Amino acid sequence: MTGGAMHPGRHATAPAPATGIPPAMARRPALRRWLLVAALTVVFGLCGLLMLALVGATAGVTGTVLGAVLSVVVVGIVVPVFLWVDRFESEPTGMLLFAFLWGACVATLGAAFLNDLGGYLLGAGEEGNPLVAVGVAPVVEETLKGLAPVLLLLFRRREIDGILDGMVYAGLAACGFAFVEDILYLANGYADAGEKGLFGVFVVRVLMSPFAHPMFTICTGIGVGVAATARRPLVRWTAPLLGWVCAITLHSLWNAAAVISSGGWLLLYVVVQVPLFLAFAGLLLWARRREASLIGAQLSPYADHGWLTHAEVAMLSSMPERRYARAWAFAHGGAESKKQMHEFQDAASELAMLRARLNRGQVDDRALAEERGLLDLMSVRRQQFLGTAIYRKFEVLGHL
Repeated sequence: MTGGAMHPGRHATAPAPATGIPPAMARRPALRRWLLVAALTVVFGLCGLLMLALVGATAGVTGTVLGAVLSVVVVGIVVPVFLWVDRFESEPTGMLLFAFLWGACVATLGAAFLNDLGGYLLGAGEEGNPLVAVGVAPVVEETLKGLAPVLLLLFRRREIDGILDGMVYAGLAACGFAFVEDILYLANGYADAGEKGLFGVFVVRVLMSPFAHPMFTICTGIGVGVAATARRPLVRWTAPLLGWVCAITLHSLWNAAAVISSGGWLLLYVVVQVPLFLAFAGLLLWARRREASLIGAQLSPYADHGWLTHAEVAMLSSMPERRYARAWAFAHGGAESKKQMHEFQDAASELAMLRARLNRGQVDDRALAEERGLLDLMSVRRQQFLGTAIYRKFEVLGHL
């Protein structure tokens, strides 16, 4: 078996043997993927357009455009953070995009109607809005946002390797939700008080609390991550539910504090919201370091059996060392060598997560084929970037 014809990517596999399957049957999985993408595009597009139309109808076109432009800041702040957290073992772009668009399009549109419906059923008029903010919105919004990682768990479970993956998908879904919700608040602020109202909402919601929604929803994401790696059926069912309850509770307490302290919001921000954000940031750092340790632990047996060196394992379990290795490859072999090193590192991360699943007893022919495919891919990429570096070295010596 050779790895030369393989390409890096999520769970790369060895070339499939000839099976005599008709080409039409072999094309069916690709056709299903395209149909799924088309269906999701239509659903997300319709939900997004309806949500924008709803905002425009209540706040006007100018307010909606200004709100959309300023709300992009939330995406610029939050998305890079979760992509940074996810750098050791990057999730498929399509799944990350699904989570974000689910939060931005489906969850916001559903919340717009269900929050109003909940308020109507509770008899919450203009003076009863705090009841909606504390008792209705947290349940509705955390349920809708949390569906993104839950759906991925149900239909793409092999892609969720632990707590960090669940946090990333939940965080991006919450970021999409916050992005569109902030458009609504910013547009209404402009409609109510012009530029002054727009600026006030921008400072409070966009600059001072861009991570509010992600802080709540990652509780559900943690539950999803636990469920994806749990062996006991009871844990697989209860972990997402417990995470969802925690998300609702935190969201409700946050809204209740905001309602109670309408006259002392800055004090609340310093005493409550800043500590919560610091705890949230600490949780992200812990999850990232935990994944680095997991990669080192799962790859060490491969070093013991000669597939890797222990120095390579140390490099692969440290992000600074990974950056140094890519810089070394670029210095000795150029852009192509750096790309090969990057693919070597990505395949190693995939291999570590796959080995963790195998150790949990999730062993089948497909998993074993993936393992061998990743090992072959790493061997080929190592030979390539080392060969390029040696060739460049002799080329330089030949010109001395």
